[in-house]
Amino acid sequence: MEVAALLLFLTVVLALLAGFPVAFTLGGVSLLFAIAAEALGWFDGSYLEALPSRIFGTMQNETLIAVPLFVFMGLVLERARIAEDLLETLGLLFGRLRGGLAYSVMIVGTLLAASTGIVGATVVTMGLLCLPTMLKRGYDARISTGTICAAGTLGQIIPPSIILVLLGDVLSSAYSQAQLRQGIYSPETISVGDLFLGALFPGLLLVGLYLIYLAVVAAMRPATMPALPLAERTAARVSGFGLRVLRVLVAPLVLILAVLGSIISGVATPTEAAAVGAAGALLLAVSRRQLTLARLREVMQGTVRMSAMVFMILIGAAIFSIVFRGLGGDDVVHELLTGLPGGVFGAMLVVMLVMFVLGFVLDFIEITYVVVPIVGPVLLAMGLDPVWLGVMIAINLQTSFLTPPFGFALFYLRGVAPPEVSTGTIYRGVLPFVALQLLALAIIAIWPEIATWLPKAVYNN
Repeated sequence: MEVAALLLFLTVVLALLAGFPVAFTLGGVSLLFAIAAEALGWFDGSYLEALPSRIFGTMQNETLIAVPLFVFMGLVLERARIAEDLLETLGLLFGRLRGGLAYSVMIVGTLLAASTGIVGATVVTMGLLCLPTMLKRGYDARISTGTICAAGTLGQIIPPSIILVLLGDVLSSAYSQAQLRQGIYSPETISVGDLFLGALFPGLLLVGLYLIYLAVVAAMRPATMPALPLAERTAARVSGFGLRVLRVLVAPLVLILAVLGSIISGVATPTEAAAVGAAGALLLAVSRRQLTLARLREVMQGTVRMSAMVFMILIGAAIFSIVFRGLGGDDVVHELLTGLPGGVFGAMLVVMLVMFVLGFVLDFIEITYVVVPIVGPVLLAMGLDPVWLGVMIAINLQTSFLTPPFGFALFYLRGVAPPEVSTGTIYRGVLPFVALQLLALAIIAIWPEIATWLPKAVYNN
């Protein structure tokens, strides 16, 4: 049985690597294993009777309503040309500084991360808008590509992030299981709001590290990050420029504050805040006269497509989870992790390394619903804080998405980069940012309060 559980996991991973659809791979491979294992007497088919209640429970989960709402919000803002206006305005604002355009890209990436949370769309959008401009202004191609990839992946960690919504839901269930295993029958809970708050300071820490790196490079190698020509800055800064800056910045900032502020203050749940964000994005797009019926149709179709994919994966993951546990996989993982040298540190290190490698080939949704439910209860039963664990997983996956040669962000940018920008240039450009990601992971590992202090301060008072 234990061997069958491990074979099930490996077969699912190999099938995903082969390119088969995620949801049908999870469900189909698991059902085939269940049929074969039942014939051999290793699996009790009655386990599958729990599937309808699991699916119904997913349908009743109000937290997951936030997923289509945040997707809708992000797609509306993408169509409203928010990024284009921000980049143009901030580029002029910081144009007198060496590296000013790179700072603008990083700030815009942060704002887009906090207002859309969709990594692929952010990298592609910023690649199309920023990379030609940066190269035209004389920026080094490595600095340009690295900055765009790093800024584009901030949507993994800066709330409201779709990965944090899904991680929060999975870790909530894992935390309850961990406490029940310990004999705690009135378990504490963790919410998506906890994870949003926990990710806020680590996300800002990453942004700060990125900006410091860019400032150091601009000071040491000014030729790679030149300031805008004086004539261009002077011509652009006509009367009314200050009002333009306010007009471009205020609306996205108000929207971000409305979403995050309502969660932090306790006025709204993440799902309710997502609804506020979706409505605010619509109003913003209408006020900019960027929302035609054709674009609204595209946004709605994109939202339905992505939401359907997420929820089909949820159903497939539910089948996988039932069969894996029925084969005794939970006990195998528990024995493997608790038997590792180094105790909690050794178990956490191995899990993070496995997730890092899987992040090269699997999307964050697949890892969240395949790997986290298996290892989460074991790690949490060993005493790890669920908010800290969720933040570490999110940053780890973000690092994986940036790391050559298989990082997803690199492929997104490669698809829209000009032909003269080689793949090797993109790889070399992101390496310093990967090092900064690892530094951030180390800092948060040494000082977990960076992730855990704010949720406790907000919800314990």
